[in-house]
Amino acid sequence: MEYSVTPVGIIRSPYQEKFGIPRQPALAPSAPVTLELLPPYNQPDCVRGLEDFSHVWLTFVFHDTLARGWQPLVRPPRLGGNSKVGVFASRATHRPNGLGLSLVALQGIDTRHGVTLQLSGADLLDGTPVLDIKPYIPFVEAKPDARGGFVDGPPPQLTVRWSESARTQLQAWTQAPTWLPQLIEEVLAQDPRPAYQDDPQRRYGMRLAGCNIVFGIADNVVTVLEITAPTQN
Repeated sequence: MEYSVTPVGIIRSPYQEKFGIPRQPALAPSAPVTLELLPPYNQPDCVRGLEDFSHVWLTFVFHDTLARGWQPLVRPPRLGGNSKVGVFASRATHRPNGLGLSLVALQGIDTRHGVTLQLSGADLLDGTPVLDIKPYIPFVEAKPDARGGFVDGPPPQLTVRWSESARTQLQAWTQAPTWLPQLIEEVLAQDPRPAYQDDPQRRYGMRLAGCNIVFGIADNVVTVLEITAPTQN
C-alpha cells in the first residue's frame, strides 16, 4: 500500500547546505528559523491554541538527499565514522521514506499575512518541506531516565577563535545579522567536519546565512579564517 503526503509548510533558515547543520536540534539556539504554512493550512484556525505550547514536533522530508536512496547500515558521526549501525538505530538522512523528526522551540506565531511560526534551535535546511506539526507534551514525552545508546549526552564542544582578518571582514559587513557571530560559534564548536577528517592544515568552507565562512581546526580549536558577505566581490 502506498500513501501520498503534501507539505503543510516550508522552512526558512540560515542553513543553506547540509555541511554545518547541527546534527541534532537545540544545539545552535541562535539560528532564527521560520516555518511558513502553505495554503490551505495558512489560516489562523489551523494554529489556534498552539501559542500555549513552548515546543513543537516537526515531521519533515530530507529533500536534499532523497535522490541518494536509503541504506540498511550507516556510519554515525558519534562512532567516529567507522562503526556501522542499522538505519533504524540512527537518525541518518538516508532513510527508506526520507522522513525526519525534530523538536524545536516555538518563539511566536505571526498571522498577519498567512501563518508563520517563529522557531529556534531548528536543525533544518533552508527550503525543507514540513509534513506535520504537533505540540510537545512534557509529562508524556520527557523521559529523563531513558537510555540514549551511542548518543547518550551532548557532543563535545571545541574552542572557537577568530582571526583578525575574519573579524575585520565581519565588521565591514554593515548588514550582517546581529545573531550571526554567535551562530557561527555555535555551529563550529560542534565540529561540522566528517568524523574521518582530521587534517590540521586543511581549510574548510561553509555557507551560512548567505555568507561564505572559511575555517580550520587544530588541537580542538576552531579558527574562523575568512568571511565573505553576499554583497562583497
